[in-house]
Amino acid sequence: MIHHVQLACPPGSEQLSRDFYEGVLGLTEIPKPPLLAARGGCWFRGHGIELHLGVEADFRPARKAHPGLMVEDLDHWARRLGEAGYPVDFADDFPGMRRFHSVDPHGNRLEFLSPEGGRP
Repeated sequence: MIHHVQLACPPGSEQLSRDFYEGVLGLTEIPKPPLLAARGGCWFRGHGIELHLGVEADFRPARKAHPGLMVEDLDHWARRLGEAGYPVDFADDFPGMRRFHSVDPHGNRLEFLSPEGGRP
């Protein structure tokens, strides 16, 4: 079982993270413990996942490594991200799965996937 996935973000980018992870993906921000909150970043939960955004002073986005987010109604998420101005790049090379890649506002790669013809 995985408790959470952490992605990096640049210093001072918490509001961009909130706008994307809450506003676009519909996750809820959860409070960080006080000692960890002093480091910056923010944590989100929803849709059966927990994502933490941690500040890195010399931030570089994860362009290959990524969380794979299992979703219902893949086309809905593709439209939602596209309408918010994020790229949606479908890939058909994963047998039994429909999927696409996008990025968060920091350039971190995200994968959205759903089994062909069914619910996750």
